[in-house]
Amino acid sequence: MLTRFTRWLDSRRRERALREHAIDDALWQATLERLPFLAQLGPADLARLRETTSLFIAQKEFSTARGLELTDEIVVGIAAQACLPVLNLSLDLYRGWVGVIVYPGEFIIRKTVEDEDGVVHEVEHDASGEAWEGGPVILSWEDAQLTDGRDAYNVVIHEFAHKIDMLGGEADGHPPLFRRWHAPLDAQHWADVFDHAYDAFCARVDAVPRRRWARFERESLIDPYAADHPSEFFAVCSEALFVQPQAFEAEYPELYRLLARYYRQDPARTGVLAGA
Repeated sequence: MLTRFTRWLDSRRRERALREHAIDDALWQATLERLPFLAQLGPADLARLRETTSLFIAQKEFSTARGLELTDEIVVGIAAQACLPVLNLSLDLYRGWVGVIVYPGEFIIRKTVEDEDGVVHEVEHDASGEAWEGGPVILSWEDAQLTDGRDAYNVVIHEFAHKIDMLGGEADGHPPLFRRWHAPLDAQHWADVFDHAYDAFCARVDAVPRRRWARFERESLIDPYAADHPSEFFAVCSEALFVQPQAFEAEYPELYRLLARYYRQDPARTGVLAGA
């Protein structure tokens, strides 16, 4: 139980963080202009997002690689996008790690994978983002700036959705449900809706003939990459919820309602949270 002294101390720490990491008005306005999907937020929510962004910056350690200069534009631009999913939840969902590493562009990931025959292979591929369980979030600044909202792509929201998913251990598309925020959602309801949607999406992807693959990739709201694993489906759908909410709700209404209730945000203005 929080004591009066603990609450006072937390309040002082918050005030100090907001004071020491205050975001300049001009920088905040420029950040909003580069992130048009934030227009779905009203003035009060934008003010809370600004405060939450400052608190996030106070808690995390930003660094860069390959000679990229760390600027306030980079820090605030990434932090604001990272804070959007937890705006009506808590920064506690990002607890247990501190590092955000930013590359100028794509970077190479090396992994050990085991094939169906049990043979272990070392593989590497280019990536625009990666979230480590218990470790940092790694991002391409070039990709983090692809925020015009013309499609549902958002690498920052994607990787921070993975971080939320990892709170319960290895990312599996079933993020933790907290009674204080997510009631009456429960694990069974999540599985009924989410797993069904994932299976249906995988079947849809598998049914695309090779000759139509490029067209499908261009036209699909949900990136076909989401079929790789339930954790990727959760992260990609989280992107769509915040970046293309109306299109997402129109194409996947039940899944939209599930994620809107999880994040406690209704960016498509469907009224789904009324009475929740």
